[in-house]
Amino acid sequence: MHHPDGRIHYVDEGEGPVILFVHGTPDWSFGFRHLIKAFRNTNRCIALDHLGFGLSDKPSSADYTVKAHARRLQDLIDHLGLKDITLVVTDFGGGIGLQHALDHPENVRRIVLYNTWMWDLLPDKRFSRPFGIMSSWFGRMLYRHMGFSVNVMMPNGYGDRKKLTKDIHAHYKQALPDAASRAATFACVQEIGNAGPFWNAQWARVDVLHSIPTLIAWGMKDRFFPPDLLERWKQALPHASVVTFPEAGHFVHEEAAAELGAALRELLLP
Repeated sequence: MHHPDGRIHYVDEGEGPVILFVHGTPDWSFGFRHLIKAFRNTNRCIALDHLGFGLSDKPSSADYTVKAHARRLQDLIDHLGLKDITLVVTDFGGGIGLQHALDHPENVRRIVLYNTWMWDLLPDKRFSRPFGIMSSWFGRMLYRHMGFSVNVMMPNGYGDRKKLTKDIHAHYKQALPDAASRAATFACVQEIGNAGPFWNAQWARVDVLHSIPTLIAWGMKDRFFPPDLLERWKQALPHASVVTFPEAGHFVHEEAAAELGAALRELLLP
């Protein structure tokens, strides 16, 4: 899609009811390949690469706030005329993708969310302490020049690092090959401190999601987003079904794709 902010790449495979996959960092549409393969015979599967990620443009001066990513996702939904969406969101993709559900609940048939959040993380010392370092000049060097997000954070996010094979990891590294291409990943870590008002405004409206059938899934070996965040979702969305993956970490769509796919297929049943 040719967008005023830059060209946005997306995968669009299959026909039928729409499943829209929304990734976080340092992910891109490649991460959803197993789920797309599993559902493209029965559903229209769409997975975008946020601006600054994957095969989308990576302009150095773009607005990479979560609010801007949410706006561009809405532009893609409008561009493709997507209706009756099943929304699958993870990591930063939660706040990005769920904005559409909050603004247009009538257009979202189902939600799948896992290892994500939609509230200000800064009051939590587990996030505020690293943010202080990562938002500094040292953090900028780590993220922009050393590829810290994809080279270090990503492997540490796995429950079993062996599942991030050299070949798979290469696909993520090649999407963020140099400092010029990593502006969006650095912007994400800055958003931990800056996007609190955006997320809190969303969280204040979380009751809107009660009308939408929801599956909360969680990789229980996630070192970054431990199970107490799952508990917060369960309390906020008591109508939701819950499934956990004891051996998976943060990247459930890579680590437990078959199990996640089975849970999604059950949610899609009439």
